[in-house]
Amino acid sequence: MTDPIQKLREYGYELPAAKAPVASYVPVTRSGNLIYVSGQISSDTSGVVQGRLGDNMNVVQGGNAAELCAVNILAQVVHMAGVPLQDIKQILKLTVLVASDPEFTEQHLVANGASNLLVGVLGDKGKHARAAFGVVALPLGAAVEIDAVIEV
Repeated sequence: MTDPIQKLREYGYELPAAKAPVASYVPVTRSGNLIYVSGQISSDTSGVVQGRLGDNMNVVQGGNAAELCAVNILAQVVHMAGVPLQDIKQILKLTVLVASDPEFTEQHLVANGASNLLVGVLGDKGKHARAAFGVVALPLGAAVEIDAVIEV
C-alpha cells in the first residue's frame, strides 16, 4: 500500500495539527484497539467552512467541507492518539452531520466527500459504515461535522 501521508498529499492536503476542543470534551478516547474521535468540523488553516446546504452551499461545496472533516479526523488519530496512519486497521463508522435547509435531502452525497477521501488515502481500510443527518446548525456555523470510530 502506498504511504497514507503521500496519498493525502495527492489529494492536496498536508496532515494538519490536531484541532483543540472548543468545549468541555476530549478530542480522542481509546479503549483497547478502538479509537473514538469526537466530531471534527469543516475547517482548515483559513478557518471554519461555514454554510447551510440547500441554502448558501451546494453538494460539491459540502463534499469539500466533509473532506476537511476527514482530514481533521486523521490528524486527531496521529497527533492525539499517537497512531501512525499506516497502523489503522479499519475505519469502522462515521457519523456525518450536515447543516441543511429543511428541504435539502442529499446529506448522503455530502458525506461522500469524507468517505471517498478515507478510501482514497487508506484503501480498503478506509471503507466504513456511515450515517448522515441534516441538522439545523453546527458549532461555530460549520457546514459539516463528522465523528469516527476507528480500529487500530
